[in-house]
Amino acid sequence: MSIGKTGQILLADIGGTNARFALTEGEQTGPIDYVKVADFPTVREAIADVLARRSGGKPPPRAVLAVAGPVTNNRCVMTNSPWVIDGNELQPALGFNSVHVLNDFEVVAWSLPALQPADLIPLGGQDGLPGEPLLVVGPGTGFGVSCLVERHGARLAVVTEAGHATLPAENEREEHVITCLRRRFGHVSIERGALSGSGLQSLYEALAEIDCAQVPHRDAAAITKAALEGSCAVSRATLEMFCAILGSVAGNLAVTFGARGGVYIAGGIVPRFPDFLAASAFRARFEAKGRFQDYLRNIPTRLVTKPDASFVGLKTFADHNPD
Repeated sequence: MSIGKTGQILLADIGGTNARFALTEGEQTGPIDYVKVADFPTVREAIADVLARRSGGKPPPRAVLAVAGPVTNNRCVMTNSPWVIDGNELQPALGFNSVHVLNDFEVVAWSLPALQPADLIPLGGQDGLPGEPLLVVGPGTGFGVSCLVERHGARLAVVTEAGHATLPAENEREEHVITCLRRRFGHVSIERGALSGSGLQSLYEALAEIDCAQVPHRDAAAITKAALEGSCAVSRATLEMFCAILGSVAGNLAVTFGARGGVYIAGGIVPRFPDFLAASAFRARFEAKGRFQDYLRNIPTRLVTKPDASFVGLKTFADHNPD
């Protein structure tokens, strides 16, 4: 596929609370504008405001928007904000030639080939096989999963809802935790039961119940802080189990997608404790797949630490999908 690298593009990373915008020209990406979603009734008004300040109100030919939510027919109804991101409406309304709306984890997947060693922390494995699928998983508000597949020079980012698959147990203690959570939730998903901010809190509360421990209410940030400080044994056990489960789930997804190019950990939670993750059971559990252990041993795992990786992904997508 030919790669277009010329012409100005509006890039955006839109979450429930904040939105970030930048304009590119060729290979260069300009400064990032930070906008509070609550300050604008619609995304159209927010974009018009950014363009008025950055380009005199004149729209660039193209826009590529990442959104924190499911995208159907180039449209996303935001879960945690009143904005509706509809590329087919924004295009004529603001004078773009084209508008692409992408899921935020799809965009992270697009960033992977362009990330540099300084953007990553290695977490074991070999170098990865060129041209093979690249997988990204990310615990944050939810649990995002996307896989970048390349065939015959064309790239496709596969968007999934893997966070809503059933949480697996690897040992008896995890079975007890899941049993406890099942009484609370019914179905215990990967996201709700462990690998998200609320999932970390669920693990903490389940472990406290199983161990009959009296602990204060803590959110994910407070659990992580207490675990790293060593001030709460339940918090530390929670973070250890979180890392172990992350390894198991990442390994499961690696064999599911055949992600021999590498597995990347992103999202808002794990970059806060890279040393703890590296010293945890994460990598051992990633490889613990019985007869397929050698297959997993060769797959590299890396932690994404670049804060604006989404803009790298947006630009990479635009380069590989010229209009």
